[in-house]
Amino acid sequence: MVSELLTLEQAQALVRYRARPLPAERVPLEEALGRVTAEAAVAAVDLPPFTSSAMDGFAVRAEDCPARLPVVFRIAAGVPSPAPLRPGEAMAISTGGVVPEGADAVVPIEDVGEKDDKVEIARAVVAGANVRPRGGDLRAGSVVVEPGTRLRAGHLGALAAAGVAELECGRRPRVAVLTTGTELRRPGEPLQPGEVYEANGLLLESQLRASGAVVERLAAVADDEEAHREAIGRGLDHDVLVTSGGVSVGPHDLVRRTEASLGVEEIFWRVAVKPGKPVSFGVRGGTLVFGLPGNPVSALVGCELFVRPALLALQGAPWSVPYESGRLARPLRRDPARDELARARLGVGEGGPLLHPITGQESHMIARAAAADALVLVPRGEGELAASAAVRFLRL
Repeated sequence: MVSELLTLEQAQALVRYRARPLPAERVPLEEALGRVTAEAAVAAVDLPPFTSSAMDGFAVRAEDCPARLPVVFRIAAGVPSPAPLRPGEAMAISTGGVVPEGADAVVPIEDVGEKDDKVEIARAVVAGANVRPRGGDLRAGSVVVEPGTRLRAGHLGALAAAGVAELECGRRPRVAVLTTGTELRRPGEPLQPGEVYEANGLLLESQLRASGAVVERLAAVADDEEAHREAIGRGLDHDVLVTSGGVSVGPHDLVRRTEASLGVEEIFWRVAVKPGKPVSFGVRGGTLVFGLPGNPVSALVGCELFVRPALLALQGAPWSVPYESGRLARPLRRDPARDELARARLGVGEGGPLLHPITGQESHMIARAAAADALVLVPRGEGELAASAAVRFLRL
């Protein structure tokens, strides 16, 4: 186990090393949103699969124009012409219709005059005008989506158009979430002195589901060794166990020693980050074990920095902590020893994203943190980051 205080980069590297992709599985396209591709998905057909019209208009031979031509057939989308277009003829055609053999251009309907099944084309026409060639977007057998891609709606549309019905994706990790503390009560129950409502379980479950995980939220456990042992043992049957609370050094902080008794190898404990210093990470067999602090904002930040990238890596995505670039709207003081993730609201400035730090940065202030949609990385050091300073941030 690494016992000294790690930098944020060192701790993330240790997690990255152990977040190996899970086995792949075949997934129907309709169920693939948010999944990560395990292999290249290739087109089953050319796109477009035939030469088609880009406009409502008239299919012609460019060399026949300008001219007054008889309209010999009307082509609807999905209905090809019964015969090739002969010299001196035109065919009406809908957007997406099959351009007939012999035609090499489409004249838009608004650029012509039509009367008595004849069309008047007053100008010269360029060959290829308003015609979508077969395979102009993609050829059959070409890669539509590369491996390691987390699928968005646009990917699904392209795959469907290319005739892909199912594809290989990394298995979604099964994650158990466990919150600990005798003081915790379910929302809606009456609170006694010293008790608080349990919020971290739902907070973490929401973050993890958004990362593609299949989440089981275990019942919160009191500060009791046997209760810890039973709940943690159940959680270790998953691909990932995420706990909240009980990872510090107080007499009621039972998580780490209970995990050790159950065979968890602790890789590190404590990271030079604010909030979230007492975060822990370990493994048992193929199970990744994350111990996040009990303060809600610390749990949120720890999940974004360590757990979310690990879950995506388990699904086969490249390891990434997706920082973006922006500028500060007001100064932020730096911590000499720890990197800090400051909660902020994201706005737009003259040069791009502008980050407005919220008031109330303490790690227990979850209600104030709810107003934030970004985490600003404030590197450790002396002094402060001035207003308009360039910073990196994570979207929430």
